[in-house]
Amino acid sequence: MAEWESGLFALPSGVDFAGHFVAGFLRRMKGQPPEAIARVTIYANSAQTLAALRHAFDAHGPLLLPRLLTVNDLGAGSALRDGPLAPPLARRLQLAQLIDRLMASRPDLAAGHSISALTQSLASLMAEMQTEGCGPDALEAIDAGDHARHWQNALDFLRIAARFHLDGPVVDRPARQRIAAETAWNDWSEGRDLPADPVIVAGSTGSHGATRLFMRAVAGLPNGAVVLPGFDFDLPPHIWEGLSENSGDHAQFRFAALVEEFGRPRLWSPCDGPSPSRNKLVSLALRPAPVTDQWIAEAPGLPDLPDACEGMTLIEADQPGQEADAIALIMREAAENRQPVTLFAADSGLIRRVVAALDRWRLHANDSSGEPVHLTAPGLFLRHVAAVFGLPLTVDRLLILLKHPLTASGSEVVGFGAARHLARELELHLRAYGPAFPSGEDLRDWGDKGDSMRKSWALWLASILDRIADFAEDRAARPLPDRLADLRRLTETLIAGPDGDVARSESWAGRAGRMAEAVLDDLASHASAGPPMRPEDFAALLTDELRGQTIRDPGGPSPLLRIRGPREARTEAHGTVILSGLNEGEWPQPLDPDPWLSRQMREQAGLTLPERQIGLAGHDFQQGISAGRVYLTRARRNAEAETVPSRWLNRLTNLIAGVSERRGPEALADMRKRGTKWLALAAALSRPECLVPPEPRPAPVPPAPPFRQLPVTEIAQLIRDPYAVYAKRVLGLRKLNPLRPEPDAAMRGQTLHSIVERLLKTGPGPDLGAAELRDRLLRITAEVLEEQVPWPSARAFWQARIERIADQVVRDELARLAEGRPQVIENRGAVSLTGMDFRLIAKPDRIDLLNDGRVMIYDYKSGKPPSARQMAHFDKQLMLEAAMARRGGFSELGPVEVAGIRYIRLGGEGRTEPRDYSTQMEAESWDGFVRLIGHYLSGQAGFVAMRAPELLSYAGDYDHLARYGEWVLTEKAQPRKVGDHG
Repeated sequence: MAEWESGLFALPSGVDFAGHFVAGFLRRMKGQPPEAIARVTIYANSAQTLAALRHAFDAHGPLLLPRLLTVNDLGAGSALRDGPLAPPLARRLQLAQLIDRLMASRPDLAAGHSISALTQSLASLMAEMQTEGCGPDALEAIDAGDHARHWQNALDFLRIAARFHLDGPVVDRPARQRIAAETAWNDWSEGRDLPADPVIVAGSTGSHGATRLFMRAVAGLPNGAVVLPGFDFDLPPHIWEGLSENSGDHAQFRFAALVEEFGRPRLWSPCDGPSPSRNKLVSLALRPAPVTDQWIAEAPGLPDLPDACEGMTLIEADQPGQEADAIALIMREAAENRQPVTLFAADSGLIRRVVAALDRWRLHANDSSGEPVHLTAPGLFLRHVAAVFGLPLTVDRLLILLKHPLTASGSEVVGFGAARHLARELELHLRAYGPAFPSGEDLRDWGDKGDSMRKSWALWLASILDRIADFAEDRAARPLPDRLADLRRLTETLIAGPDGDVARSESWAGRAGRMAEAVLDDLASHASAGPPMRPEDFAALLTDELRGQTIRDPGGPSPLLRIRGPREARTEAHGTVILSGLNEGEWPQPLDPDPWLSRQMREQAGLTLPERQIGLAGHDFQQGISAGRVYLTRARRNAEAETVPSRWLNRLTNLIAGVSERRGPEALADMRKRGTKWLALAAALSRPECLVPPEPRPAPVPPAPPFRQLPVTEIAQLIRDPYAVYAKRVLGLRKLNPLRPEPDAAMRGQTLHSIVERLLKTGPGPDLGAAELRDRLLRITAEVLEEQVPWPSARAFWQARIERIADQVVRDELARLAEGRPQVIENRGAVSLTGMDFRLIAKPDRIDLLNDGRVMIYDYKSGKPPSARQMAHFDKQLMLEAAMARRGGFSELGPVEVAGIRYIRLGGEGRTEPRDYSTQMEAESWDGFVRLIGHYLSGQAGFVAMRAPELLSYAGDYDHLARYGEWVLTEKAQPRKVGDHG
């Protein structure tokens, strides 16, 4: 073979790396026989770059291809000599054994972390030590004396873990890569075993120690070449000399050692970036800090900035949704013009927004990351099933399983539609009647009240709930194989459905299902190597393993629209690109905290510093912004707060704005002006074609009579918010109870009412001793709480509150029993209005028949009773119950005189609070009520929304139906007839 041009080469930022690399390669091979190309070995930085290289070779017509490998293939050939590689999962589970023992002996070191999370971070650290050539002895060089005790304890454990994991046979890929790189360096630098044919490393930045060492070895070969991506040819020599010291966050830092050793790289292929003037601008903007003096000295020498920035557009959206819409519009325009465009994004949330926005035009981008299996339907299903272990099954968790499309997908007895319909029926039942933690017996009772299909489905589900009830108590650590087997059995049972077979499930048999099952198989193969796990640790392990696998859409996404991660900008940032999410915390992303080594400890051990990740992200940015046409996008706010622009975007805009002699402010204004156009298009896209006028304040007037009865408890609402009564009583709408009941104020009130009702129905008399009555009260309290409140903490808290006020309640109760006896206890009563087809109904908490023949009306309150002012204007319940008693509305009493009204507090101090009462006050309340009902029954009044709310913060169950917000409380309502008035 002819003399080979060897050494260090590079291509500038913004060019088609694969295309220019192949062009330069074929130029060097010109005149060689075809088989000479096949003898060349090319190591690319990633499989994505390999695919781009193959595509570039294809563009040159038929020819023999060189041997194409990735740098990760280093050391792969040693498998024949050193044996096969150990499965990565098995190695992680072995580390998990160590972490499990650590958590048992030193829980303070692992506070707030799961076994899986700590294992992942420890495995990453071990892999880094292997690629950087740091054995266990490297940790001995760390002086932990000046560190906090936490770091000293972590280091003690780390030394044990490193000797366990790093000593012994070399069975890990990173270790073999390092050995292969060291062997090549040692042999080739001494002139031993030199490869006879050319070796090239293309597209790598040398971010890992093994790769960096191999690149040095190849660059020193007489027939070797290293081609760097995105090299900054505009960076002055004195800056390169300073990069090797302490500039790890600079975009070109990883090249500094190679430049120092081999000199400034030569251009691999004769080409310039699309905009050399822009490259000069970006190079100056990204200088290592401090840069102010360099900007002042060198900025006047920059080219005219409007020309340099002509291909850049700056989009500064108000929020991420607007940013995603603008990006989608840019990609749509590119598709219409048959122009390729690449979106570079680090934020998966932004990617999902863009994909959703593109879907409105049926455009599907080629996303190199694919869809992680843990977000697919089978992956989510496995995670939902894993979540039921170790916890009581709540209604919402049960319905998540039942409504998933995989549930019963293998059943022939119950089809998909029937299963969803039955799940909906069960949901409505559980929302209305509970219990909060459904059991198999509850499902059997529900199934017995339906048809044969419902009964069959309920029996199948009840058997599953019986098993889940056993799993709920399983909170201790158990062997990993057993946990995996339980998960698999429960998953397959749910998929199979009643009398079904998991093999009949098309969803589980799809690509995502097969991948999820492969993850389970892999876990089963190595589970014996792992430690016993609690349910939450097992769920975290499962999620991590599912997240590590991805599914790529085989449906033929558009080849013109590409979505790539920032790292892929090294070789794919050319043409039209969109650099999105340019905020701190997105690009660059925040550094992951290292639970094992501090920054100083890493430096002492010879490991790379965290700033390396910042420098790599900066290089990705420099690659992307050098493309021919560039869109820089960010959102000023996210879901939580205002955002901070990315440090590189901030530097760039500050530099441009400060170079007035090169028309920098004009260039920046033009960039923003071009971005404003896209934001305006995005806003227009979100704006409805015609403005919808706001709805007026509703005051519907239904056909008379709108209702024929009302409970006395809703009269206050009829006064304050008539529209709510209309929605409930006329339209028949009811707010659904929450999926997950909580021990809230409403439940507490219901429970306390049940306690006193049961106490009174035991028939206590005035001769009963205070101590005996108190014991009876507390015993009944414990019984009711055990029956109705399934939350142990709430039971204990509410029991303690009753115990605190028990003495006061007993004293007041004995005084009441001396005055009379309870005659009406939660019994219904009704009174018809003369001349109207209407009844007022009530279910008083308690009415006592006094010794003098009159009655005392009581109402139990768990909170603060209404004040006299509230009762005078709105809260008419007790006054109306008094009027009903006078009119014989309660069959147990007949027409009676009323002595008074009182509230019994079951909270606070537990006291009984009387309220002012007189026959005149009662008569005025009754007459006012009759007039009010008469207006609504006759259709003279509309049901005004929020006619007189007590507080501005009032929120009703029907505000959304009334479209509150489109109108304000000061707006006058106009009654409007609704329905058929004949």
